[in-house]
Amino acid sequence: MTHSVTVRHNFETAHRLPHLPGKCTSLHGHSWWTEVTVEAPKLAAGLVVEFGPFKRALRQWIDTHLDHGVMLGPNDPLLPVLRSFDCKAYEVTGWPTVENVAALLADMAAGVLRDLVRAPGARVTRVHLAETHVNAATWIAS
Repeated sequence: MTHSVTVRHNFETAHRLPHLPGKCTSLHGHSWWTEVTVEAPKLAAGLVVEFGPFKRALRQWIDTHLDHGVMLGPNDPLLPVLRSFDCKAYEVTGWPTVENVAALLADMAAGVLRDLVRAPGARVTRVHLAETHVNAATWIAS
């Protein structure tokens, strides 16, 4: 038997994808919604991970680094310009596609999980990220 918990959060962030053809080459924003799932083979003290600290840590990281900011690729010429005006600009490995941002959130959540009270074997197994009501990506642990 496997047990799981899921934390949801939303944030407002802009991005652009200048390496792709089409309208996403322009800077634009979305209301992003994420769901981060942690699974464990057995419960410890009746839990997979303590919800309060896990939610706080996830939400704090997202709100600090992404919310009301912009995500750009490392070679995007807008990155140094926006930073020079003290804009919140987060550098994403590769480009800030919804797929790459889902993987980024999975890595961040795994780091957060290491420092929390959790069941043995608890790990991040899924991150679902919607950038609009009709476009989403899901990262699933292998």
